[in-house]
Amino acid sequence: MADNTKHLESCWSNRSKAAKEKALKAIEELKQNKEPVNFNSVHQKSGVSKNYLYTNEELNGIIKKNRIEEQGLKQSWHCKYDRTSKSKDVIIETKDKYISKLEAENQHLRKELNQLRAMVYEKK
Repeated sequence: MADNTKHLESCWSNRSKAAKEKALKAIEELKQNKEPVNFNSVHQKSGVSKNYLYTNEELNGIIKKNRIEEQGLKQSWHCKYDRTSKSKDVIIETKDKYISKLEAENQHLRKELNQLRAMVYEKK
């Protein structure tokens, strides 16, 4: 009987190694294709069960590490986008103020021009 268990244990060990290799290969492919690395995407790409991914400490750590890195990249992108969006708003506000100033000056100059025209017309 002990001989049968040794055979089963080696078979389980081989299956576990094969599953781990598949998962690692799937993670690398996902990273190369710049796709999100999470438990679901690794499960779908490799065919390895989610339970195995969660219970295998090494794979669990790798997936969580990649997920945290991706979130950091997204946050930095959002931060950068927010900064550019805010600076764009400031530029637009400044231009609006400048346009208002020019419109007021234009209106003042039109009034002055009309007054000068009236003076020239009176002298004729």
